[in-house]
Amino acid sequence: MEYLQITVETFFGFIALFILTKVLGKTQITQITAFDFIAALVLGELVGNALYDDEIGIFKVGFAVLLWGTLIYITEIVTEKFKGTRELLEGQPSLIIRKGKIDRDALKKSKLDINQLQHLLRSKDVFSLQEVEYAVLETDGTVSVLKSYSYQNSVKSDLNINPEPVPLPMALISDGEILWDNLKEANLDQDWLEFQLSKQNFTSPKDVLYAEFKDKNSPLYILEF
Repeated sequence: MEYLQITVETFFGFIALFILTKVLGKTQITQITAFDFIAALVLGELVGNALYDDEIGIFKVGFAVLLWGTLIYITEIVTEKFKGTRELLEGQPSLIIRKGKIDRDALKKSKLDINQLQHLLRSKDVFSLQEVEYAVLETDGTVSVLKSYSYQNSVKSDLNINPEPVPLPMALISDGEILWDNLKEANLDQDWLEFQLSKQNFTSPKDVLYAEFKDKNSPLYILEF
C-alpha cells in the first residue's frame, strides 16, 4: 500500500510539474534567468519532499505546486507589464568589454574573473581578447560577442594556397601574476617578458591585468588594471 501511494504521488507530481512548465512556457535551462532557476529548484523540492512525507497527501502536493506556480506566473506578468521590475527580478545584461577594453567595474559587479571571461569567450569560438570589440554578459550567464572589424572581415586564403597555421593565443599574465606554465610552454623566459612590459611602459607584472602572447612577430597584448 505504501509503494502504491508513492507511485501515485510520483506520477501526480510529474504530471503537475509538466503541465506547469508548459503553462509558464519555460525555456531551456541554459536560457533561463537566475530567478527561473531558483523557481525550478523550489518546485522540484516541493514535490520531492512531499513524496517521502507520510503526512502529505496528493492534494497537499497539488496545492503547493499550484500555489508556487501561481506566484511564478504573477511574477512573469509583472515583469511583462512593468519594465521597472525587470532589473530586480530578471537582472540586466552587463557590457563587460567596450571598444576592446575590459570594464573592470562591470566584471567585478558580475563576479567574474579573467579566467571565467576567457572560458565564456571560448564557448563563442573566440580564443583571444584582441578579437573582441564588445562583449555582453547576458542575464542567463552566457556572453554575446561582437568581434572587431579586422577580425570580422579577415581575408580568406586562396584555395590553391596552403594557409599558415594560426597560432593559439596564450595568456602570460593574469590578475597581476605571471603564468609560469604558459611562459614555459611558449618557450619564453622572465627576462623576455619583462623586456616586453618595459617596451610598453610597465615596470612590473603586478601592474598588468592581462597579457596575451600570440607570436614573437606580434607585440604583447596588455591590459592594465
